[in-house]
Amino acid sequence: MNEHTLTQLRSLRLDGMVRALEEQATSTPASALGFDERLTLLVQREVAWRDERRLTRLLKAAKLKVGSACIQDIDWRASRSLDRSLVTALAAGDWIRHAQNLLITGATGCGKTWLGCALAHQAARMGFSVLYVRAGRLFDELQVAHGDGSFARRLIQLAKLDLLVIDDFAISPMGAAERNDLLEVLDDRVGTRSTLITSQLPVKAWHAYLDDPTLADAILDRIVHSSHRIELKGATLRENKPMIKADSMPAAVTA
Repeated sequence: MNEHTLTQLRSLRLDGMVRALEEQATSTPASALGFDERLTLLVQREVAWRDERRLTRLLKAAKLKVGSACIQDIDWRASRSLDRSLVTALAAGDWIRHAQNLLITGATGCGKTWLGCALAHQAARMGFSVLYVRAGRLFDELQVAHGDGSFARRLIQLAKLDLLVIDDFAISPMGAAERNDLLEVLDDRVGTRSTLITSQLPVKAWHAYLDDPTLADAILDRIVHSSHRIELKGATLRENKPMIKADSMPAAVTA
């Protein structure tokens, strides 16, 4: 009877419930529980199992450069000019729910990529679909997509992501093809999805960097408006470990 039941549960893909039932079968305390209590435990285990599977899938699809980055390990040293209240609000996820953007700028090694990955990790934990990609590789990928006819399909895929992280923007010269592709990507996301961009170049210099007044106006209109900004300061953190952890973060941030 039990083995038949387990087989049926597996066929229904209720793997969390299967594990819980197997554990209950060898647990003396569980045998003393009533039917309703045992059923509640089975359902809770299945929900937890599915949540864990979904998070694993989201993080794998996100391809974060720093997969271990998390909000709890942020370095809050005053020299970095990092606003704890802003980061706490961002970690709660409302900016993604409202399809707002986030622009993180600062010198090489000050922690832009790490912070972006930490916020992206937090977004995945809340169930948002995420993708991390370096700007140069994104443009290379889109160029290839033009050649093999998959460009339109790739734009649709990118447009469906709740959060697109574009790292190292403006690190190398941008040509006309890259500017047009960036506009296409952003145009599909404006007002419906969030984009996180990191760059060594200050936002005020992006218009000149794009080197095409018309396209620059269009691109910046789609990413700068309705955006949050973090301008990191201080020396490189590449050789340093976090000095202060955000152990006092509200429960909503670490959920």
